[in-house]
Formats: sequence, C-alpha cells, structure tokens
Amino acid sequence: MSNSASPLDDIQRDFERVSPEIVKKASAFASSILADVAGRRGAMHGRIKPLSNSTRMAGPAFTIEIRPGDNLMIHAAMAMAKPGDILVIDGKADRTCALMGAIMLNACNKMGFGGVIMDASHRDTEELLELGFPVYSVGANPNGPTKYVPGRINWPIMCGDIAVSPGDLIVGDADGVVVVEREKAESLLTLAAGKVADEQQRISDIVSGKALRPKWLEASLRAAGVLKEGETL
Repeated sequence: MSNSASPLDDIQRDFERVSPEIVKKASAFASSILADVAGRRGAMHGRIKPLSNSTRMAGPAFTIEIRPGDNLMIHAAMAMAKPGDILVIDGKADRTCALMGAIMLNACNKMGFGGVIMDASHRDTEELLELGFPVYSVGANPNGPTKYVPGRINWPIMCGDIAVSPGDLIVGDADGVVVVEREKAESLLTLAAGKVADEQQRISDIVSGKALRPKWLEASLRAAGVLKEGETL
C-alpha cells in the first residue's frame, strides 16, 4: 500500500518542520519573550497549563484534531511522529474525560517526543509528575476516552484559541505555550535576544535604584489623554 497522500487526505504524512537549529536557539528564550517580539500574539489561552512549573519544551508542532473525548487519532499520531516533535491536540477544550495518561505518555517519552499539549484533560497526574515529561493540558479527569471516532493529523488546527500549523515552532515553560509560524521563527531570534538584553538592563536599573519609573510612562499617558501637554506626574 502506498504511503503517498493526496492534499485532501485526513492524514498528512509529509510537512516541513521548523529546523532543529532554530528550535535549539529558540529554546533559550522564555515563552513571554517570544510572544512579545511576535507582536504580543501566539500565546495559547491560560486554560492550557503545564503539569509542573519546571517544565520547558521547544520543538515543531505535530498537529492532531479529534472529536471530544476520543483519542484514536492520538494513537495514530504517536505511530507517525518523529523524535523532537511536540504533539499539539485540538481536543475542543473538553474536560469530561482524559485523552492521555501514564501509559501513552510513557510511550511518548520513550519515543523521544518533545512534549504534548492537549486542549483537553489528562489523567494519572502523580505518575506524570514523576515521569517529568512535558505535558500541558486544561486539567485532570479520571475518566478514560473512547477510541473509535476519526479525526485529522497534520492539518491546521486551533489549540488554546491559537491557530497552529504542522511544523510551527512551539515553546513552552511555566507561563504557558507560545506558537510561532514556521516561516517567521528565524526572524524573531535576533529580536528576542535584543528583548532579553533590554529587560536585563531594565531590571539592573531597578535593582540599583537608577530607574524605578519607565521612561515611556508620561508620554504614553499624554497620548492616552490622561496627562495634558506639559503636565507631569
């Protein structure tokens, strides 16, 4: 049987991933830095949280769309994904059952995936915390899923109210998850480095007492009509 897929097949096997070099460089930045330099966009809804605040991950998106409460296509995706891929699952924000637990996530860890993001629930929280594999979800539910409803793999999806395409850059940490379009990722790295340098200088000035007030504050207040021209705080 041929593995070739037509553009309309529900399972897309081939797509371009953000490069390992860009992933490695992006992994050095906080999700907040990347969201800022991307125009203060791309951050998933706060309902999607890491199981552990020590969690960090970066890698290309491997996208999965399912019907709420069914994980058949996640099993299929796990058989297809490559080491380093981050499974990004559009679970429709369903909280009525868990899509994945210790068995599946131990397998993801063993297969070298970069992490899992579920816009849905997980289970086996204590075991997953001990495992230490990066998992983001909307919370826990002990109910198990069904395994018989079809879905789609490696199509554009919505996860945490953010559009995600296969191969996009995913970066997650204690604050949450940010998505950067694959084509845009490299161009943001220099901006991110500059942003980090600026913030480090700002914090240094605050700690030293040199600049406790933002330089832009009064100009912004005038532009907003809070202060009159020539008026100061």
